[in-house]
Amino acid sequence: MAPRQPWRLRRPSEAASAVDLSGVAPSPRPTGMGSLVPGTPECILWLPHLLSAGVDVSTEPGSRCHDPVTEFRAHLGMRKPVVVAIKLVVLCAGVLLPFILRGRGLLWGSSGKARVLSVLEASVRTVDRAVYTSLGRSLRKRDITSPSELLSFSKLPEPAGRALSRAAEIMEASIQALGLTQLQLPPDVSSEDVLNMIANLSGCLPYMQPPRCPNTCLANKYRLITGACNNRDHPTWGASNTALARWLPPAYEDGFSQPRGWNPSLLYHGFPLPPVREVTQKVIQVPNEAVTEDAQYSDFLTVWGQYIGHDMALTPQSTAGADCQLTCENRSPCFPIQLPADAPQGPRCLPFSRSAAACGSGTRGALLVNLSAAATRQQVNALTSFLDASTVYGSSAAAERFLRDWAGAAGRLRVNTRHRDAGRALLPFTPLHAPAACAPAPGAPHAARAPCFLAGDGRASEVPALAALHTLWLREHNRLAAALGALNPHWSADTVYQEARKVVGALHQIITLRDYSPRILGPDAFRQHVGPYEGYDPTVNPTVSNVFATAAFRFGHAAIHPLARRLDTAFKDDPDLPPLLLGDAFFSPWRLIGEGGVDPILRGLLARPAKVPVPEQLMNEELTERLFVLSTPGSLDLASLNLQRGRDHGLPGYNAWRELCGLPPLQTPTDLHGAVSNRSVVDRILALYKHGDNVDVWLGGLSEDFLPGARTGPLFACIIGKQMKALRDGDRFWWENSPVFTEAQRRELGKHSLSRVICDNSGLSHVPRDAFRVGRFPQDFESCEHIPSLDLEAWRETFLQDDRCSSPDKVENGDFMHCEDSGKQVLVYSCHHGYELHGQEQVTCTPNGWDAQPPVCKDVDECADPVLPPCHPSAHCRNTRGSFQCLCTDPYVLAEDARTCVDSGRLPRASWVSLALGALLVGVLAGITWTVICRWMHCPAKSTLPVTEGDAKVPPRPECRMCQEAAAQDLEQGQAHGSQIPLCM
Repeated sequence: MAPRQPWRLRRPSEAASAVDLSGVAPSPRPTGMGSLVPGTPECILWLPHLLSAGVDVSTEPGSRCHDPVTEFRAHLGMRKPVVVAIKLVVLCAGVLLPFILRGRGLLWGSSGKARVLSVLEASVRTVDRAVYTSLGRSLRKRDITSPSELLSFSKLPEPAGRALSRAAEIMEASIQALGLTQLQLPPDVSSEDVLNMIANLSGCLPYMQPPRCPNTCLANKYRLITGACNNRDHPTWGASNTALARWLPPAYEDGFSQPRGWNPSLLYHGFPLPPVREVTQKVIQVPNEAVTEDAQYSDFLTVWGQYIGHDMALTPQSTAGADCQLTCENRSPCFPIQLPADAPQGPRCLPFSRSAAACGSGTRGALLVNLSAAATRQQVNALTSFLDASTVYGSSAAAERFLRDWAGAAGRLRVNTRHRDAGRALLPFTPLHAPAACAPAPGAPHAARAPCFLAGDGRASEVPALAALHTLWLREHNRLAAALGALNPHWSADTVYQEARKVVGALHQIITLRDYSPRILGPDAFRQHVGPYEGYDPTVNPTVSNVFATAAFRFGHAAIHPLARRLDTAFKDDPDLPPLLLGDAFFSPWRLIGEGGVDPILRGLLARPAKVPVPEQLMNEELTERLFVLSTPGSLDLASLNLQRGRDHGLPGYNAWRELCGLPPLQTPTDLHGAVSNRSVVDRILALYKHGDNVDVWLGGLSEDFLPGARTGPLFACIIGKQMKALRDGDRFWWENSPVFTEAQRRELGKHSLSRVICDNSGLSHVPRDAFRVGRFPQDFESCEHIPSLDLEAWRETFLQDDRCSSPDKVENGDFMHCEDSGKQVLVYSCHHGYELHGQEQVTCTPNGWDAQPPVCKDVDECADPVLPPCHPSAHCRNTRGSFQCLCTDPYVLAEDARTCVDSGRLPRASWVSLALGALLVGVLAGITWTVICRWMHCPAKSTLPVTEGDAKVPPRPECRMCQEAAAQDLEQGQAHGSQIPLCM
């Protein structure tokens, strides 16, 4: 039986017609009623009047109400005095109206809906104020300067993810506030109505409904960029911007949202949880020199794990509430990492922002009437869960739009237009409006920060090895696109792109499951938890689990070497490119551009060993003391971040996960000594946690002794193995699933390897046959000529063109792809991002030709979208061809998100014009006044010069003195310039 849902969300089809505001708004009412976007303060401001008029707003995803500010902006073409007057009126209204409405709210004490709206209005303003303040601060500073800001930047989701995060925060804040006020609803209002209203008005409703899945013949050929509709019965499984899966109920201190450790006085099994920074310093951290290197595996094994981790999960940070840079208190969304009392003089904590909640989660149902269950806080995964190379292509249509090369050769990805690497492509830079977050090249003029690389994942520039791997796959896609396009000249650009993307995704799956996972889990655990492929299973949920993304797969952090090694063509240390400490390499794209390119880094990854994550050497100081420094004050601690993130996500303790995996719980020192042979580590863990159940799962799993032939212990081998099996068996587009590739294509894909990808896309001529095995050059390396390659002949497609159904002309702002449906030739049309299809999407070849005319692609007016507005309410949206533009009214300017207006800190241009006009007016008035004075205060005598009577001089009359003095001064100046000055008469 399906679990009972706390509330039911009405679909848009159930919505009422547009709200008529005639006679609803208070008088006087501005003319020209417009539409307001759910979730904006202006819309919510008018909602009490809708309720008082009996308008039901709880079921309308596109509720329309009045926005006076937007209306007035539409009339900015009026005369300047009118505009100034309107601004003053709006300003006064903005200041006074909330107080008026608040007073009216007191009169509505018996109305539950009015109180809901009051709380919702406050939540919207709180969330937007935090975002606005953060953006304004970024604008003033222009650059990302602190390590915590850099961490937030690297985890910044694309626009759809940011909109989801904002909506979820508004909904969570509203429901929590209503719960704390013990809302009592009138008999005619149910909690379902309240929650539907909040979901709609916060902007959450579109994200809480299933996506619309395509039904063309391409639905079984190519996966959607968002990962949606992979499972036709459960279209959100594995999709981006959905909640991470829970394999165990979360352990929150208040039962629904507060992290473990939020209340320092709360005891666990009689003891408080130890501060995470203390755990780092006493158990995890070791000096850089105390590193045991792996005798079997190369540094490529570690980097590949980090790379595919970025393919599967990204949890955005919350932006609502307090500025976590400025507080050391647990105040949502801040959960700061407290520093020991005996720490050196300086800050008392490390900033930490909680992960954003998913829409509808983080609510305590017991506080709301008629709710049957609590909706515990869930965290969002901004990426697709699948192994689908989203590191290369992104996880949203907006990201894909920026990454594709629409003007160049068919089906290729964008490359850097300013720099090359020995003639080979480099990743492009982030757009101009994006924040400058990376380190500039030495000697760069007037640059505190430089742009980062643009890839499918925002963390591509974190370290040189990651940037090199992203660059490698960018080149591989473009190489495949060029070859496939030449092999099949009848393919459209979209077909070339999708086929190359499909191959690259398959190679990611092969390298991860065939080559990487058995080395991490060990052969026995791989057989037990993963096993052989038996076909697609639609009952398996492939969604990445919270414990996998937040704890288990972060085991690789303990395998990161403190040095980034770069080697010359003989695979020896290069005196011109010495090894880099990681602290000097974070977010430094210029090191690839100006220090030898990708090849020296690839050689170092292949020929230098990885670090072994043994319990007594878990994490080096480059990660615990110098994380994301970039020559700025302060630093972060990766180990403490991992521990705090696990508590933030409500992950249960270590023993709960052992029981899930069928492993015995470890309570006593003797039990722990059986799993962790190093007694010193066990003693230090128990001295801090006091009880085995209290141990954080990341630390407990990391400390276990390795399984035979593995680089993980039993717990992490179980969790990682279960996740890999779910990602494989629950993916309808898994490369081994028979409908995805032909038998010939699967045989060719099985020959491919990471070593071959390196050969095809770098300057290396010799590589190990197995890139994950550390070897010595030249004896353990082979010529690229002997490394098996992919024969693309298996992708050659015969296109039988006849007079009945000839290949159509290219669609302006769109494209088409061929496929077969029930043995018939079919064309499926699609439009580029920013355009929508008008006409029949799929046309079929019949004996009389195509059964329909090709459709056309028309520009989408994104500004008219009432559900997902492209611009923040502070900006005016202007539609452009294929896109839109957010505009601000002077003196406001666009922030770095290109959708929000923030104060520039300067006077408006109109103010400067007014000052200039005022000064000119004052001058003109002064001149006129002077003329009038001189005319009406003239002397009655014929001359203003003194009259001489004998030897005596008769002074002029007093009323003439001013005129006389002025005339004398003018006469003196005129003589100096050879001019004639008339005297005042």
